Amino acid sequence: MPELSHRRRMLVLAICCMSLLIVSLDNTVLNVALPSMQQDLHAGTSGLQWTIDAYTLVLASLLMLAGSTADRIGRKRVFMAGLVVFTVGSVLCSLAPNLEALIAFRMVQAVGGSMLNPVAMSIITNTFTDPRERARAIGAWGAVVGISMAAGPLVGGLLVDSVGWRSIFWINLPVGLAALLLTLRFVPESRAPRARRPDPVGQLLVIVLFGSLTYAIIEAPSTPFRSVAPLAFVALAALAGLLVYEPRRKEPLIDLRFFRSAPFSGATVIAISAFAALGGFLFLSTLYLQNVRGLSALEAGLWMLPMAVPTFLCAPLSGRLVGTLGPRLPLLIAGFAMTTSGVLFAAFEAETSNATLFAGYVLFGIGFGFVNAPITNTAVSGMPRAQAGVAAAVASTSRQLGQTLGVAVVGAVLASGVGSSSYREAFVSAARPGWWILVVCGVAVLALGAVTSGRWARGTAERTAQRLEPAEVRQTVGASG
Repeated sequence: MPELSHRRRMLVLAICCMSLLIVSLDNTVLNVALPSMQQDLHAGTSGLQWTIDAYTLVLASLLMLAGSTADRIGRKRVFMAGLVVFTVGSVLCSLAPNLEALIAFRMVQAVGGSMLNPVAMSIITNTFTDPRERARAIGAWGAVVGISMAAGPLVGGLLVDSVGWRSIFWINLPVGLAALLLTLRFVPESRAPRARRPDPVGQLLVIVLFGSLTYAIIEAPSTPFRSVAPLAFVALAALAGLLVYEPRRKEPLIDLRFFRSAPFSGATVIAISAFAALGGFLFLSTLYLQNVRGLSALEAGLWMLPMAVPTFLCAPLSGRLVGTLGPRLPLLIAGFAMTTSGVLFAAFEAETSNATLFAGYVLFGIGFGFVNAPITNTAVSGMPRAQAGVAAAVASTSRQLGQTLGVAVVGAVLASGVGSSSYREAFVSAARPGWWILVVCGVAVLALGAVTSGRWARGTAERTAQRLEPAEVRQTVGASG
């Protein structure tokens, strides 16, 4: 990729952020619309889980394929294809006649979404080559999540209350088309000098692993154990297959050698934990505010602002801290804030009081705002720049897998606790185990942030780099500064 002027780099960053905006906005808007969709489509808790997890599951399964494909055939080309498919999928979702069709069209959306975030991040990585400038760009990228969390509930609430839940998918059309035209005009094409070959067996094993595990978790409360147990064994077999097969390939879909780096492995597990907390938090909050408190979609959206605004404000601050001090401090702040928020709900029933509900939302927003930049920066810096698409895809896959598991596990716990009772009668007690799960996720972020960002961890990263091919070693060192 040719060296771009500062103004052109900022324009490329803005265009890439537009793709993140429509994907993030789609998730936050959808959460506000869940109760309306539940009534209109006659869906149970598992049906609501699938409207979210069908998307994140396909996304998590295809992200690494999309990243490596973009490295091979051209990042701009794949990015534009993703914008087209995502926009078309949004139109189809707005026309879905029933729950099954909506879930299928959400999967179409996810195919397009898999070509957006990791590819956009690889474009950013190759555009911003200075480590500090790249960390700040990633901080701005993370702030877009805050914007979507702030705007999504409000816009979604207005649309659901005034037009209906189908209209929430319309907002993707103007943003998607604008991003497509701007990409065509201003984003330069780039690809890896030597991209990885396709790995169809590894890709199939990833799909089987994620799909069987998610299905088993979501359906466990309403399905006999003898029907769910085989899926758990399938997931374990797929995991074993990945661990055995991938190291034998010269160019695997998932290069397991990079997990020898403590910062990279830590960033991966932190991403899963943080986004599992986010998925579970949004799922529980939305159902509580509308089905228990009886708020409208717009009123529920307003209640989400205490979480969204801190996320928006803290994300760029986190990026600057990562660029100047490293990832340790932002991760410690994130873990502490998310853990404290979870404890308020799990131990003190924060949702039953306006003051504690507000405090819990603010704390979670602060924690989530600080966690994004160190995850992305560590993952991208810990892998060769020539494989930027794969690096970004691993980080994005961890996020989507975490959100998928968060919604699946917390939703399953809630469904088991509620049973045949109404949400209004049983929600607080049924949701308590789910809140404790979110506490565990926060503790994982805090502990791993402390352990994997220290001097010992950096030493493992250096030793891992020395084991890589000579060309990749040079690129990795150059990327991490």
